Amino acid sequence: MRILVTNDDGINAPGLRVLEAIAQEIAGADGEVWVVAPAFEQSGVAHCISYTRPMMVSELAPRRWAAEGSPADCVLAAVHDIMKQSPPDLVLSGVNRGNNSAENALYSGTLGGAMEAALQGLRAIALSQYFGPAMRDLDDPFEAAAAHGAETVRRLLDRAPWHGEDYRLFYNVNFPPVAAADVLGLKVAPQGFRRDMGFGVEPVISPSGRRFLWITGAPQQQPTHPGTDAAVNLDGYISVTPMRADLTAHDILEELTAIE
Repeated sequence: MRILVTNDDGINAPGLRVLEAIAQEIAGADGEVWVVAPAFEQSGVAHCISYTRPMMVSELAPRRWAAEGSPADCVLAAVHDIMKQSPPDLVLSGVNRGNNSAENALYSGTLGGAMEAALQGLRAIALSQYFGPAMRDLDDPFEAAAAHGAETVRRLLDRAPWHGEDYRLFYNVNFPPVAAADVLGLKVAPQGFRRDMGFGVEPVISPSGRRFLWITGAPQQQPTHPGTDAAVNLDGYISVTPMRADLTAHDILEELTAIE
């Protein structure tokens, strides 16, 4: 198997090394693991592409490339240039430093890379490591992902549907904020929503008198509705959420015919 690995935390991120090890285990001795990742951190860029400017790509080592662009850019660079003669069988994006459960999924560059792979007709999985107080004393905050990542990917490859001709399915995986030994299992869960949460801004004045705005986040330890992704993560379970890039609100299409 030929696997492409990308992320949004950048080519030197510790989570990328974890994902490379997972990918190598899945690919096996006869497989290939290719890395095409952003040269610099691209957290929060979602499915952004560098449509109005070119991006530089640099080969750092055999099968290892850095691109001055977003995770979606990295997938495009791999599929249509770097790996053009031998496209990947699977795209893995992550392991993100922090969860991409609930509304975080909408902003995530990690998911943006997986989404672009799905739009390119490839099997794709985004993987993220939830952080929390129970991990404070761990030597490796990614140990849950490292210990359970390969088995989770295998389950999806062997048992999950991958259909879809237009907006193909891809999967969002979040590992819980606990030690590897404390992971209770895996649960399929819909995307949740953290109420009374979300991003905001905090104004600051620089020493030169200029006004800047920092984007602010929110506490991540508030569970979503029972059975949804962040809730099961905080209960100690790996969440698996099937996703598509189709943004249509299918549940109200029939109701909306009244305006025709």
